[in-house]
Amino acid sequence: MHTAEFLDIDNTSISSVLAGGYNHPLLREWQSERQLTKNMLIFPLFISDNPNDETPIDSLPNIKRFGANKIVQYLRPLIEKGLRSVILFGVPLKENVKDPVGTAADDPDGPVIQGIKVLRQAFPDLYIICDVCLCEYTSHGHCGVLYDDGTINRERSVSRLAAVAVNYAKAGANCIAPSDMIDGRIKDIKLGLIRANLAHKIFVLSYAAKFSGNLYGPFRDAACSAPSEGNRKNYQLPPAGRGLARRALLRDMNEGADGIIVKPSTFYLDIMRDASEICHDLPICAYHVSGEYAMLHAAAEKGVVDLKTIAFESHQGFLRAGARLIITYLAPEFLDWLSNTN
Repeated sequence: MHTAEFLDIDNTSISSVLAGGYNHPLLREWQSERQLTKNMLIFPLFISDNPNDETPIDSLPNIKRFGANKIVQYLRPLIEKGLRSVILFGVPLKENVKDPVGTAADDPDGPVIQGIKVLRQAFPDLYIICDVCLCEYTSHGHCGVLYDDGTINRERSVSRLAAVAVNYAKAGANCIAPSDMIDGRIKDIKLGLIRANLAHKIFVLSYAAKFSGNLYGPFRDAACSAPSEGNRKNYQLPPAGRGLARRALLRDMNEGADGIIVKPSTFYLDIMRDASEICHDLPICAYHVSGEYAMLHAAAEKGVVDLKTIAFESHQGFLRAGARLIITYLAPEFLDWLSNTN
């Protein structure tokens, strides 16, 4: 060995040599505190009240809105590949169905309850989560019942949301996910489930840290849920409101939430980390929302990124920040990618 080489090695700190820990593909996997697995994935489904609906959503690449007669055929190959959980969003398309209090949300013949029954019969082991909100069903497009001045009537709203949640549970849902962000709805939902003797078998997954912003457009195209007037900034968190998010996390945990959703995900990794610390005994779920999904596809189409590579990078970021579950429109792709990887 040359003297210069010997001196260089001698002066190198042993702990600074890290490359030996990740110079093999398997080692790189071992460096992950959490590895992305199929059972973490929750796939959003839009179910309409047209039983034979199968409508592509232009702003959501590869995503369609389905009717109850079409959803089983679509889901079967995904379940065979390892999909274990879905979250349902109802989309009433019939005329004159929407009203100020969202009556159609828990209509026994409506899209969500019919969807639950169809999926429960076809796939007994599928874990069915139901988003609970009124925005898809109200004539004004807001997430609760309104006062005459257009502001949220908290008492009537949470009472209505609790009734919808209980009816989804009675229909066969495994999990209730209230997404409205109206104060006090977790407590009312939990009490409603207790009174209905269902609380012991229903997981309440709260959108505890849901921010208002500019990433929900494709979802509103799919769910037909844009507000007719105003916006949701008075009951969804402002993007810069980290302190408010921390308070909302504590509020929902103390009211009985069994799990926490942070939405959106990519731009809110600090909130996800906060959630994993504040609610450290609860599963944390990242929601990779429609706008985030559409942006990845747009960048891939422009050749800016490789879709598979950027999808793993983004979703591994959620895991690093503390998420254990991910609601993602990329679930079908990940089922294939994880099969090929593993």
